[in-house]
Amino acid sequence: MSNKRFGKVLLALMLALVLALAACGKGGDDADKKSSDKAKEESKNEEGLYSIDDFSKDTSNDGEPIEGGEFIFGLVTDSPFAGTLNYNFYSDAVDNEILKWMDESLLDMDESYNFTQDGAATFEVSDDKKTFTFTIRDEVKWQDGEPVKAEDWAFAHEVIAHPDYDGVRFDATLRNIEGIEEYHDGKADSISGIEVLNDKQLKITYKEATPSLLSGGIWTYALPKHIFKDIPVKDMSSSDAVRKNPIGMGPYQVEKIVPGESVVLKKFKDYWRGEPALDKVTVKVVGPQVVVNELENGSIDMASSFPTDQYPDNADMENVEFLGDVDMAYTYIGFKLGTWDKKNKRVKPDPNAKMADVNLRRAMWYAVDNDAVGKKFYHGLRWNATTLIPPSHPTYHDETIEAPTYDPDKANEILDEAGYTERDEDGFRMTPDGEKLVINFASMDGGDTAEPLAQYYIQAWKEVGLNVQLLDGRLQEFQTFYERVGNEGNDDPEVDVYQGAWGVASDVDPSGLYGPEAIFNFPRYQSDKNDELLAKGLSEEAFDEKYRQEAYKEWQEFMVEEIPVFPTLYRAEIVPVNKRVTNYSIDKASDLRLYQMGVTEEEPVK
Repeated sequence: MSNKRFGKVLLALMLALVLALAACGKGGDDADKKSSDKAKEESKNEEGLYSIDDFSKDTSNDGEPIEGGEFIFGLVTDSPFAGTLNYNFYSDAVDNEILKWMDESLLDMDESYNFTQDGAATFEVSDDKKTFTFTIRDEVKWQDGEPVKAEDWAFAHEVIAHPDYDGVRFDATLRNIEGIEEYHDGKADSISGIEVLNDKQLKITYKEATPSLLSGGIWTYALPKHIFKDIPVKDMSSSDAVRKNPIGMGPYQVEKIVPGESVVLKKFKDYWRGEPALDKVTVKVVGPQVVVNELENGSIDMASSFPTDQYPDNADMENVEFLGDVDMAYTYIGFKLGTWDKKNKRVKPDPNAKMADVNLRRAMWYAVDNDAVGKKFYHGLRWNATTLIPPSHPTYHDETIEAPTYDPDKANEILDEAGYTERDEDGFRMTPDGEKLVINFASMDGGDTAEPLAQYYIQAWKEVGLNVQLLDGRLQEFQTFYERVGNEGNDDPEVDVYQGAWGVASDVDPSGLYGPEAIFNFPRYQSDKNDELLAKGLSEEAFDEKYRQEAYKEWQEFMVEEIPVFPTLYRAEIVPVNKRVTNYSIDKASDLRLYQMGVTEEEPVK
């Protein structure tokens, strides 16, 4: 999985932390309020639908941050956070929302998701594009005062590649480093492709030159060797250095943790970009059912996510400003087509899987009206999806590809032609072999729309004669859901179909979700053609943007034909912020940084 992907992975999940801020003053002056109300009204059309194009990405509060400001961030989740607070070990998008305050990547990205020279480290690339020499800035420090060194970055690679490592980061990104698989397999004592040149310089040589190396295909998180060197690798993820006393190199450092409930952070005065504007940040768990109340009464300044289905009823919240952008994510329906081979760490397709017939999968796509789902449940703030590269990546998302859209007659026709004609005593279709067909559907709990949405899909499939049953007769809790669909290589045989969501990586490369060695390939789908197309998008020829565009156009078309999953909705990212917050934008082209965010009043606007 690409090194940025899991930041929003496990999404439904898992959608990235977006920080935003809003109008100065106690509710703003009358002119500001009238302007804001007019904008909200204009963003809704005659059908009562909204468009993400009408939202601002920037806060309107242009006041100066006060000294000693404190900020409360609502971590929206219906379960306690896991508390694995280190980028090298975490596997939960909720933990990622905490990590963004305390740690960061050594490399920065621009609005096109390409690495720049503006981060904590700069880099030079060899002529053959395989060797990168990184230089960490002198002023970059860990939050215990120790300098961030090249050996810390190398150490992170060594830990992730160690056979005792229990995390999910040893993927195709790292396997591309020379000598790393030999080290992982115990055939070498060191990684030949990684060389520490001095305290601040690290050289990494990759086996294959690929455009992904410039846009996410590099592991960019260090691990403080002076803290972890004496901890056995197998114990690192559960150690106090991760769970109780984590440190990073970001703008805020952990002061107190209430496991699963909250984290209090204070400013890291020696942060390399400059002293942060806030004195204290409190991250606290907020249930999705109460996030509106928490925002309305000023108990939180911002929420990690906001249910778009609740936006119309709260668009006129006077103390909150809503920012919006196209999210780097999509929801989807996935079909279980195999299992995970833990020994060989790769997908193991099962040709006899219940959902192995692509005609059955295609009919299930035609049977659902995702356009209506976006309008009814999300008021236009989610919309029909067509391919597995979302419009957040406009260079590669191909909107010309024709994917199945709602046509129950077509669904019935496909099923009839595929032999699903015989019916059981309840009127449901049986398999072409005359066996009863019951399809177990796993869907996740969370928010007011979760249950009715799951029931809509079940009913839509019933309309074309398919007996789809909610797994265990109920929605699954977040952690349980992902354990059962395949997190950490587990595949519950009771799951046939599931509804999930992915946050996508900065790099467009989808192999971290659909490649044969990707643990997050939950459908457990593999084919030679898929492997070929994924490799094409990572080839040296793909440094040419037009060539890479064509490669991913082919891949998108192929996945529409094969349907190991089908996308249901693209989504808007709606970010509610209290009007006392200043200096933040969710625009990827903005120069504003998290450490500059502040508040213009001592107490939240209510």
